[in-house]
Amino acid sequence: MTELFRQSMLQMIRFEPHELELLGDCLEYLEFPRRAIIHDIGYVWRHTFFIEEGCLRYYHLVNGEEVTGQFFFEGSWFSDYESFISGEPSRLCVQALEKTKLSVMSKKNIYRLYDEIPRFERLGRLMAERAFIGLRMRTQTLTHLNPEERYLRLLKIRPKVIERIPQHYIASFLGIKPQSLSRIRKRLQSHS
Repeated sequence: MTELFRQSMLQMIRFEPHELELLGDCLEYLEFPRRAIIHDIGYVWRHTFFIEEGCLRYYHLVNGEEVTGQFFFEGSWFSDYESFISGEPSRLCVQALEKTKLSVMSKKNIYRLYDEIPRFERLGRLMAERAFIGLRMRTQTLTHLNPEERYLRLLKIRPKVIERIPQHYIASFLGIKPQSLSRIRKRLQSHS
């Protein structure tokens, strides 16, 4: 278990040393090159990922066009919970945008830890709550803010996205075309 993973766990739940050891025994480690597809559309999710290093994005296809749903960086967890829980094929594709190192836990091990470590089940609930809040905030941003406001909000609360993500993916995430993002950025630069 890496120190980043350990600290991430301890920030949410106070695990005993033997519980952390059990948790660490359930992890696998994977590395992916930049642009690698980590999980493709149509496959059932049977794992959850903790990002040790790098960056992921997930996207889905709308009329054959990639629409970016979210970005995840070091210290973040990611899984397609809908597919993970339901056992149905995923509609999401996950791609490494940088060289990425992941700690991976299988569904089998997660459910085993739920049984063996009661605090781990609480961790699962807290993570589900965070995922719900994230989805709610994303929906509100897309439905209540105009493109320029969405960009300004992204600059303010997630500067890492602006620093590390290619502009065409940011535009997709904001629900606009790359040309519109260029106009917004140019307009904001001329006002500063």
